[in-house]
Amino acid sequence: MAHLLVIGGTGYAGSNIVTEALARGHQVTVLSRKPPVSAVAGADYRSGSVADVTDEQLAAPDVVAVALSPRGDMEGRVRPAVADLAARIPSGTRLGVVGGAGGTRVAPDGPLLADTPEFPDFIQAEAREMIGVLDDLKATPETLDWFLINPAAGFIGDNPGERTGRYRDGGEVLVTGENGESYISGPDFAVAFVDEIEQPAHHRRNFAVGY
Repeated sequence: MAHLLVIGGTGYAGSNIVTEALARGHQVTVLSRKPPVSAVAGADYRSGSVADVTDEQLAAPDVVAVALSPRGDMEGRVRPAVADLAARIPSGTRLGVVGGAGGTRVAPDGPLLADTPEFPDFIQAEAREMIGVLDDLKATPETLDWFLINPAAGFIGDNPGERTGRYRDGGEVLVTGENGESYISGPDFAVAFVDEIEQPAHHRRNFAVGY
């Protein structure tokens, strides 16, 4: 059993991670500015911002999971916050980050999705900040064990989907189905996230998941 600290654990990605981790018998502490819409039984909810995380809180878990979106009043604040956590996280504690689809490549040697003409302008700032988060993680000392998971392009709270327990790992390339659509449900994204915690396979790497 692992102990997870899920920062932003009442949001779309975070709440799914909390649900999946608890279902597998892990201990979960949630730090969030907002109370849960529907509390998950067994989770230890704490009120607070990523800026409030203390060294004592970072010392307790085996994994620190960051599920924050750089939009609204968090725009411009997620990148420095993750960099601060990465600098303070204790040796032996793993850092997992929920990334964005914009940071995936459209082909093995292709551009980032965010660099393509089709990528929506209204989410460019959010995508650029999460790409910056990944750049910062790659520049951290080798002693920091981190992973970042890029969801499929259709990973949105308005279309949560169901848990199937399956997904495909695309490496750094956006995962798309035979119909050309890129999608993964909230619960199955969480399956991939917790799988990586239980069976680490992407040390100091990002990887994309989808159907």
